[in-house]
Amino acid sequence: MLLIHPVREAIRYIPVLIGVFFAGNSNGNGHWWSVGVLAVVIVLAGVRWATTRFQITADQVQLRTGLVRKRTLVTPIDRVRTIDVTEHALHRVLGLAKVAIGTGTADHKKEGLVLDGLGAREARALRAELLHRSPPVGSSPAGHRSGYHRYDLTAARTVEPTSPPADDLTSAATFDPTAKARPEPWAGAEQDEQELLRLDPSWVRYAPFTLSGLLTAAAILGFAWNVLNQSSVKPGSLGAVRSTGRHLRDSPWWAISLQAGIAVIVVISLLSIVGYLLAFWNFRLTRHPEGTLHTSRGLITARSTSIEARRLRGVELTEPFLLRLVRAARLSAIATGLRTGRGSDRTAAVLAPPSPRRIAERTGAWVLDDPGAPAAMTGTLSPHPAAARRRRLVRSTVPAAVVSAGVIALGVVLGQSAIGIAAAVVILVSAAWLGTDRYRALGHAVFGPFLVSRSGSVVRRRVALERDGIIGWNLHRTFFQRRVGLASLAATTAAGRQAYLITDISLDESVTVITAATPGLLEQFLLT
Repeated sequence: MLLIHPVREAIRYIPVLIGVFFAGNSNGNGHWWSVGVLAVVIVLAGVRWATTRFQITADQVQLRTGLVRKRTLVTPIDRVRTIDVTEHALHRVLGLAKVAIGTGTADHKKEGLVLDGLGAREARALRAELLHRSPPVGSSPAGHRSGYHRYDLTAARTVEPTSPPADDLTSAATFDPTAKARPEPWAGAEQDEQELLRLDPSWVRYAPFTLSGLLTAAAILGFAWNVLNQSSVKPGSLGAVRSTGRHLRDSPWWAISLQAGIAVIVVISLLSIVGYLLAFWNFRLTRHPEGTLHTSRGLITARSTSIEARRLRGVELTEPFLLRLVRAARLSAIATGLRTGRGSDRTAAVLAPPSPRRIAERTGAWVLDDPGAPAAMTGTLSPHPAAARRRRLVRSTVPAAVVSAGVIALGVVLGQSAIGIAAAVVILVSAAWLGTDRYRALGHAVFGPFLVSRSGSVVRRRVALERDGIIGWNLHRTFFQRRVGLASLAATTAAGRQAYLITDISLDESVTVITAATPGLLEQFLLT
């Protein structure tokens, strides 16, 4: 850790070091200023290591940090919800790992209880110890699922109690329920885990449709622009920029647009593929005999997340617009204590990376492990009232009409009326299609122990939430919703985003949904 902490901090302060270096060049001391800042970073990292202590007992995990302001974090063992084991590149070289312990707190912005610097084998053993501990004598873990089921998603019924195939999830052939999953390269209880999903290399074809490369390209451009500003380098003085400018001046506008479009598509696609491989390389989803779900993935940074079965409250099937065009989706877990913030935390809940939608749906049914799960993943949902369609059409076409009027006016001013009118028609038609598509996405239903809701067009989400995990309801009606007899209903839970919305349903239907999902809760408040 005396090596890892300084390297990590130095990387974090690279923009500062660059700025100090170029700012110091004005008086000839840029090198020494950078060395001084780097020395301070190294000293602070060393202090961080020297002041960090932790201990694990039969009852709690305790972490103590800080020099000037000491802080002690204590987590009872029975509050552990998830375990996240991360091995960055330098960790892997040194045989170390970082263990993040999720406790169900709603504040995901804080780092929480993180044990950094454990041996890789020790970290995996600790994960098994904390999540697979035996329950107290005479008690059974609430919501614990025993056994596995294989489902026929088209028939929405249980086919046979067994384990999912360890070799190929896409295979429709009958498999041996007694067959063992592939053992991990390390020894231990994980050899008995049953494999639910393994990354198929062909799924990388979906990477360009995730638009993650667009965000990566924006981050790279932002970093490069910041470096240029700090270094006082004028882009116009670079040879490549000058030659590109001459080429653009000598080319017709249509050729420039075509070349620029092709270049953007190629760059974004390549960056998306690289990002997909970095995040999901060797992705595996397994289930421990105790019911715990494990995901492992990562090319340079290896990461493993464990979710206790009784903390799982549902799944979310996400279909961004471009992924929907190629019939693909990704699957995420809804669980208490799961860190799903920024950066690498965003992939902690992923149960299936961008992959064929039928694979994601089938994986969701296996994960939920209930006879009602297949219907929750693929069943037909109840449509919403016609007033909901009108609201979406109005909210999409009115702003589009204003923009279209501005486009027509601009075309008239520039003497390009025909182009302005054509652009306005395209904008209005696209807005009408968007409103209609948003309405078609709306739906809700109760399938066995699951409340299912779906919404969204640009990003369509289908949520299957366990009814037992619902701890309350929030009924919200705006002025315009009251005028047309609609309401928005939010099911609150301790897991995931803490609230899952069923928007623009009738008031009577909202009462029906609450009554069906949580019987006995609402009756005492209804007028008779």
